Amino acid sequence: ATMALMLNLGVASVYAHEQPVRMTFSGTSAASAISLQQPGTSNDEDNFAGYGTLGAFTLRNVRAVATSPDAAGSCPSPTQVYFTEPAGAGVFRFQDGSLLKVNLTQGGDCIDFTALVAHCTFSYQITGGTGRFKDASGDLTLTETDLPVLADALHNPVFFADTGEFTGRVSGVAR
Repeated sequence: ATMALMLNLGVASVYAHEQPVRMTFSGTSAASAISLQQPGTSNDEDNFAGYGTLGAFTLRNVRAVATSPDAAGSCPSPTQVYFTEPAGAGVFRFQDGSLLKVNLTQGGDCIDFTALVAHCTFSYQITGGTGRFKDASGDLTLTETDLPVLADALHNPVFFADTGEFTGRVSGVAR
């Protein structure tokens, strides 16, 4: 019985309790070849790199973005227009090769077409992963700023530079 208790305590200590997470990133966004088949949306893809509580990472994220503004959404400035993001998912890859999977639960962009800047906020649910994230769960919030880098022949921005951060809580991460 003593040995069983020691093993249980040893296994339990391998997994960290819920911990706060903060990770900063930079990268790019553009249209994605992956189609999420969401009506009234286009598909965007993010490629980010950063560092934070969980270590150095890259992130590939695919999202459906509404093609029409949402009048019910709100932005802090009257010069901004709100667009929802109804679906998406991403995979973080960390230096040790572990993967952390996330699903988009809510997202929105406040786009200022005059200033040519977007401020975006997304909520993600952690859905496990591989390696030290095999049993991970929790929630992350992304806040980012997008700036256009390249426009198409009709002067529509199509490639963006992004900076921002993830904050939230994660549990079930092996040490």
